[in-house]
Amino acid sequence: MIACTGRPFPGALPWAQRLGLDGPIICYQGAEVRMPNGQVLLDHGVDHELAMEVIRFARERNLHIQAYRDDRLLVERDRPEAHTYGDHAGMDVNISGDLDATMGPTTPKLVIVGAPQLLEELLPEVRRRWSGRLNAATSQADYLEFTALESDKASALRFLCERMGIPQAEAVAVGDGRNDATMIAWAGLGIAVEGSPSEVLAVADRTIPAPGHGGIKQLADLLVEAG
Repeated sequence: MIACTGRPFPGALPWAQRLGLDGPIICYQGAEVRMPNGQVLLDHGVDHELAMEVIRFARERNLHIQAYRDDRLLVERDRPEAHTYGDHAGMDVNISGDLDATMGPTTPKLVIVGAPQLLEELLPEVRRRWSGRLNAATSQADYLEFTALESDKASALRFLCERMGIPQAEAVAVGDGRNDATMIAWAGLGIAVEGSPSEVLAVADRTIPAPGHGGIKQLADLLVEAG
């Protein structure tokens, strides 16, 4: 079993350890694949100039946006949204003053944190604006995330399957967010959680109830069937 998450590596590692997973971790929305000791197996960051386009877009609209460098969460201003994200991800907030100067040559991903309704309205716009240049998806309702075009959960899962000798037909992927859609579509058996966005449900082979409603048991049964 592989942990596959939009969380940065420092926020993903504790959860993988709690689950007893000691293999590779897909993190930063698929931009990186890391081992628990921090070793980087895959790294596809957003180029600096392209990242700055997104940052300027957010600045013009007074939206909170954040980037990452060396597993540090970087923001330009001390805003409540930064701390909401930092508390959720288990990361300290580093106020950089100017992401242009502190972000580095690439960043694993960029995240706009804001009200769900606002981000839902922004999503079609940013997908059109950066079509063919960036991936954009919501990981949860108040996070709008941008990664490099070659970087998403599907590409990271494909990389690991090839590395581990696992045929695509034998790969199983489970998720409930828009950022899971490509991974669910790519896997031999793609499973969406009931209540997921329509674009996620549309590419899934099966659905399961949410955790706490029998979903874990159904998932275990499906894995036994698939095995």
